[in-house]
Amino acid sequence: MKSFFEYKKFCLIFIMGMLVFSLSGCSSSDGGNGIQSYPISSDVQKTDERMLSFSMSFVPDTNRLSQVSTYDSLGYGSWTFGAALPVMPRTDSATFGIMPAGYVVPALPPRAKLLNFFAITDIHITDKEAPNQMIYLQQLNPTWSGTNTSIYSPVMMYTTHVLDAAIQTANALHNKDNKANPFDFGISLGDTCNNTSYNELRWYIDVIDGKVITPSSGDHLGAGAIDYQKPYKAAGLDKTIPWYQTLGNHDHFYIGSFPVDANPALGIRDSYLSRNVWAVADFLDPTIAGTFPVMFNLDNMKTGTLYYQGLIDGSTPLGNIIHTGLAPQNPPPTVAADPDRRSLLRTEWISQFFNTTTTPVGHGFNLVNPVQQSGFACYSFLPKSNIPIKVIVLDDTQREDDGSKDIHGHGYLDANRWAWLKAELAAGQANNQLMIIAAHIPIAVVKIGDETEWWLGDRVAVPGSWWESSISTPDNAVTLAGLITELQKYPNLLMWIAGHRHFNTVKAFASTDAAHPEYGFWQVETSSLRDFPQQFRTFEIYLNSDYTIAIKTINVDPAVAAGTPAATSRKYAIAAQQIVQNNLRLNNPNAASIGTAPVDILLPSMDPTRPQGGTLLVPNYTYTDPTIIYGVAPGVPYTASYNATLYKKLSADMVTWLQTHGF
Repeated sequence: MKSFFEYKKFCLIFIMGMLVFSLSGCSSSDGGNGIQSYPISSDVQKTDERMLSFSMSFVPDTNRLSQVSTYDSLGYGSWTFGAALPVMPRTDSATFGIMPAGYVVPALPPRAKLLNFFAITDIHITDKEAPNQMIYLQQLNPTWSGTNTSIYSPVMMYTTHVLDAAIQTANALHNKDNKANPFDFGISLGDTCNNTSYNELRWYIDVIDGKVITPSSGDHLGAGAIDYQKPYKAAGLDKTIPWYQTLGNHDHFYIGSFPVDANPALGIRDSYLSRNVWAVADFLDPTIAGTFPVMFNLDNMKTGTLYYQGLIDGSTPLGNIIHTGLAPQNPPPTVAADPDRRSLLRTEWISQFFNTTTTPVGHGFNLVNPVQQSGFACYSFLPKSNIPIKVIVLDDTQREDDGSKDIHGHGYLDANRWAWLKAELAAGQANNQLMIIAAHIPIAVVKIGDETEWWLGDRVAVPGSWWESSISTPDNAVTLAGLITELQKYPNLLMWIAGHRHFNTVKAFASTDAAHPEYGFWQVETSSLRDFPQQFRTFEIYLNSDYTIAIKTINVDPAVAAGTPAATSRKYAIAAQQIVQNNLRLNNPNAASIGTAPVDILLPSMDPTRPQGGTLLVPNYTYTDPTIIYGVAPGVPYTASYNATLYKKLSADMVTWLQTHGF
């Protein structure tokens, strides 16, 4: 039930929307009440049918990212449809040990389709009018923060709209050709919110539920006239599709980086509800104090020169950034406070998934073992009662109380979650269930020393040096090598699916026993729905005629209609990629150490299953991962997508079980 304050606020926005109702494109009204909706294009196709195509013949210039008024004149954001992205068959048999050497894909049709589902991730629903953002860091320091579109990009204005378009696209695929290939479920792999705010999470859930969305906050400037501010009716996910949720680092850390209450002196929690625009130091610049730990230190947010970080002015059509600059000012810049901006504790975030009109109530968190500690966010489910596939939803984000000063984007399992995962894997194997691990953070693809790697503990600096001499004792229950070794004990594990990095990368984890390739598994990453390429993924799992498994995974662009806010979001996402040109086709070398002599620190490598060479500073590209491949579409200048059919051998015991159970 809405509070009295919420009710008054909604009525105000509703009236403003009624007063100004002139929209372009394919929007429509809802039941004559004046609230518009934004239907997608009727031409819905996946990337194996067509790709988006645009020029990349621009010189990178991060200073242009916030100059939205120049995008059209400079040619940013223009795109057309191009050729299809092929679906690559991946047996990886000769070298990498996922299938037996010499394996040939059977010519006969599959024995059965086992499962069809879609995954979205890193939606980053953003309250762009909140007073406690990091927008100005992107403008302040082009070297260290300029390419960070996570802290600022004009797509911030349209995060709910692109989610609405993606949900409608999933609905269209679900109902296509008279439901010839319906989805069994959908799953979100985390980072629903950008800044763990109540209003961000409610916008996310309410879009999927198909409610009226008021995508503004504070004093709701522009709600009657500006497209990204106007109230609208979301379409909602088809009620026959259940969906499940995974926890991401942005869902319970300040901008995905720091525990809100780790250092009360910083006032992070108070900053959400304040009228004053927040001022922080350029703590993303490692040159401030001459040592790299400054780059990843919570306490340095208020050390040195402070800058007001600004926000989006909702009364401006192009989302002008206001209230930035050197602090202090007297008085400081202010905004209208909003109680709906409050930061959610982990338990509060989970509880919101029980306030929903789609199914299942709780969206997976209803399945958490009630004997687990409060805030536990791991569970498993069987999508279809007659199909032996179990999805293990794993929270592999850091704890709020781990004591780390580092950015909290690392992969991590405490002792409880590690024990739970091992028990789930063992039970699935014993019960003859094929298994999928769904987590936010992927494994063994991020270079050592990165803020998104598997956590090794906080770095310790050498006084006066530019790098670390050692690491503190990690508080992780398992090393990356230990985790992969455990995963490779279970031949029924098909794949690990994840988001977090905003990439569409597929990686093979080969069996260590050439005679038993069934102990290998795949990892499939899905890109962000907020930033380019703004895609989600479909997964179709088949039992082949020879009792191997085929996983067909395809990227999908939301089918945005011209003139809608979601179409503007696509334009801005492409423009941001043309301006910043982040490498979305990464294949990091597997470095053996982090530094160079005399500071040559041996650390566990990015991927303990592969050969290592070079250092983080002097990479040896001989040691990139040969299983990480990116797709090429004929005539399309740049793709950040990957489509594949991934083959997986089953154990003899599992084949016998399937045969005796009618498969």
